[in-house]
Amino acid sequence: MAEANKKTEKTIKKFFDSLGIDASFTVLEDEETIGVTLETEDTGIIIGYHGETLEALQLVLSLLVAKERGEFKRVSLEVGDYKKNRSEWLERLAVDAKERAISENKEVYLSDLKSWERRVVHLLLQDDKEVVSESTGEGKRQGFGY
Repeated sequence: MAEANKKTEKTIKKFFDSLGIDASFTVLEDEETIGVTLETEDTGIIIGYHGETLEALQLVLSLLVAKERGEFKRVSLEVGDYKKNRSEWLERLAVDAKERAISENKEVYLSDLKSWERRVVHLLLQDDKEVVSESTGEGKRQGFGY
């Protein structure tokens, strides 16, 4: 495991160096994910418009790490507390949607959520006895109903 961690850290450093991004980072790995917390002055560049650049960087980094290690693990990249803040906002949105669904007695749709954002909402409501959450549609047109 220690050798895999060293390879991962070396790959991450090389990746950001090649992009010309001066950053320090920490890596925390569990069974499913390699979590990378990045400290940099280039936060806005890395996050991009609505987190699109961040998602693209995560995908490329996941592929690079997988190639180096010989196994695939999803890389989750956190920079400037973007995901933490977005998760908190999503949780408030989910609670508001739940309350609206109950008070109006009808389905409420949240559209244009990325897969990780839908997962945050699903996990929040998975044990809820009053509502059921489910994803509908495909790609960017995917909605979220209660």
